[in-house]
Amino acid sequence: MYAQQFQLSGTVLNGQTPVKHATVYIENTPYKTITDDGGKFNFEALPKGSYKLIASAVGYSKAISKVEINGQHVVKNLSINKEIRQLNDVTIKDEHVEDRRKAESMNIEIVNQDFLQRNLGGSLMKSLERLPGIKTIGIGSGQSKPLIRGLGFNRVVVVDKGVKHEGQQWGADHGLEIDQFATGEIELIKGSASFIYGSDAIGGVIDILPVSIPPLNSIGGSVDLIAKSNNNLYGTSTNIYGRNKRWFFDSRFTYQNYGDYRVPTDQVFVYDYAVKLYQNHLRNTAGRETGIHFNTGYVGEKFRSMFYLSNTFAKSGFFANAHGLEPRRVNEDLHDSSNRDILHPYQSVNHFKLINRSSYQLPNQKIEFELGYQKNYRQEFSQYVNHGFMPSNYPATLPIPMDLEREFTKVVYSGNLRDRITINAHELSVGINAEVQTNDINGWSFLVPAFNQKTIGAFVYDKFKITDNLLLHAALRYDRGQINMFQYNDWFPSDITINGSVTQQNLQRAANLNRTFNSLVWSAGLNYNLEKFGLKFNLGKSFRMPIAKELGANGVNYHYFSYEKGNPNLSPEKSYQADLSLAWNDERWSVQLSPFYNYFPNYIYLNPTSGHDYAYGAGNQIFEYAQSSVQRFGGELQLKYEIFKNLSTQFLGEILQAKQLSGNKKGFTLPFSPPASALINLTYSPKIGRQLSNTYFSIDYRLTSKQDNIVPPEKKTPGYQIVNIQVGTKLSLYGNPLQLSLQVQNLFDTKYLNHTSFYRLIELPEAGRNLVLSLKIPFGK
Repeated sequence: MYAQQFQLSGTVLNGQTPVKHATVYIENTPYKTITDDGGKFNFEALPKGSYKLIASAVGYSKAISKVEINGQHVVKNLSINKEIRQLNDVTIKDEHVEDRRKAESMNIEIVNQDFLQRNLGGSLMKSLERLPGIKTIGIGSGQSKPLIRGLGFNRVVVVDKGVKHEGQQWGADHGLEIDQFATGEIELIKGSASFIYGSDAIGGVIDILPVSIPPLNSIGGSVDLIAKSNNNLYGTSTNIYGRNKRWFFDSRFTYQNYGDYRVPTDQVFVYDYAVKLYQNHLRNTAGRETGIHFNTGYVGEKFRSMFYLSNTFAKSGFFANAHGLEPRRVNEDLHDSSNRDILHPYQSVNHFKLINRSSYQLPNQKIEFELGYQKNYRQEFSQYVNHGFMPSNYPATLPIPMDLEREFTKVVYSGNLRDRITINAHELSVGINAEVQTNDINGWSFLVPAFNQKTIGAFVYDKFKITDNLLLHAALRYDRGQINMFQYNDWFPSDITINGSVTQQNLQRAANLNRTFNSLVWSAGLNYNLEKFGLKFNLGKSFRMPIAKELGANGVNYHYFSYEKGNPNLSPEKSYQADLSLAWNDERWSVQLSPFYNYFPNYIYLNPTSGHDYAYGAGNQIFEYAQSSVQRFGGELQLKYEIFKNLSTQFLGEILQAKQLSGNKKGFTLPFSPPASALINLTYSPKIGRQLSNTYFSIDYRLTSKQDNIVPPEKKTPGYQIVNIQVGTKLSLYGNPLQLSLQVQNLFDTKYLNHTSFYRLIELPEAGRNLVLSLKIPFGK
């Protein structure tokens, strides 16, 4: 019987390459073997007959061959090919934003560069204004300041790459020196956050995160082009980056140039004086902006260290008829000859910043620290205007330039250290923050004295995970701050009467003052998260040190036509807040309700008096800083609904009420309190071919109620409705997605007043219709 059996052998190949460990078997028989390292197989005893020989291997398709065994040794090679399989689509969903919201006790909004591209405004804060609870104090077309739930100025902290951004944030006419093209994700914390960020975070925080580190072994960049019709703006922002395994660099240059912006009226009244507007343009509101940024650093498995260097510069004019003590002296023919020149009055601001962020990762522990250096150099230029005892002719011997109205130089050194430790169910954070400021002044007018300031604070913050659904928060912080203000005397003599005789003296406007402040604040809250339902509740105490302007101002505010006087006896501002958030997320719809209550036992505010100053203010009304107890409450509502797969709608609503409970303005609200408003959005996101993606057609209808709950000398503001349109898409070009977006702001050229606008005080309407076209062109590999 053995003599009737024969041998079958061969090799399994992929092209000319042997395939080892392939399975070779004969169908419907027990004969089966595995190829060796050379791809060879062998069956030693097969009876005569016809067989189907099959070879298979992981990652290869099967090879099938018929074999005849008829009395001799048979050699049969099999060829198999690599197998290509089409897998079903896999969707990877990034949920880090939602996870961050669920883990934080505060109400938090997170936006990225796509949001900014889609809602591009004249400044970063203007681009963020679409979010509920976020408003701005507008200062022309290129500058604005943030308001969070009606609180702004030194009550909102702006954090840039881990370091508190320090400019001249006390002034309503001082914008934020941040390049919106050079930001990463932005986190907006609504509500008191002093337990982490210290003084000034009593109203909220805008945390600007750095741009993402470039991908491994990459080089590339992007070019952003932007144009706006209202003020004939054109600009670009160019980015180049690169990275190998450990080191990276990221650079950016931004430039914008714009002219006087247009409003839907040809006449405004500056304190009852009629001002004609040439072709509806606000004369002397043109500007230029540049931003230079360079980031570099080392990226290791445990240690990371990044350096961020930036220099932003802006030169922009003030509305010529709404600055100084005498708007009638404006040479309107000179201004109207060009809508792109920048004449007196104007401001020039340069902000230099150098930041280092480093971290070291240990098992269950991460140590982080930031070091920062900032220099904010601000100048305001205007024609010399004498008032009071100021000489009618500017002295040639005075070392101050004749047109330098005011100059502020702020130098800031910052340091932060944090240690995040995970111990079982506890996520513990301990840290220390320190800051040293020097602030110098110059110019022929005086408002705020020079000063130095030092602050230091330490905190401990614990997140305790009770269950997968329940998270408790508790924090404690202690701060100590010192401000040292310097004496200031007029550079000109004034007539004073002593014992019946008139003599001349250079009067003292500010005395030396040294104040020290201490505060202990706390926060406690919980998060309860189910699959569709989320609840947040937080209680806390915050504080804010009085600033130099509140303690020592004594001069004319040329932007408000007012005389402002500080109070050196002010105590630190305190705030107690309760914050609630209820959210429900379903497959096609979601809703979030965020009510809050805020109580200030000693809110600091600028109180108008019955007095008028003639020695310095040319008869302007005197405003004095005072304190009173204040309560504030309100909330935001967000509702989203998916009508069809590509069609969705959104409702964003907000309301705020404030009331002074003591002081001279008892029963009144607070200045710049935003009225109730709502935004209704409809977005269509079709799929158009293979070359276009993320296409959208969107329309916003904003309704804002009238604001008749004001505090004198504010004026009531009527309600309004405006319509904005956004259209955009991503076009694939040689593997790179070009991002194109178009906005039409104030579609119907509506004339309306924004109650939180800087120029609303002279009943100046907001900008008219504005087309904003932007194109982002990425490149690289």
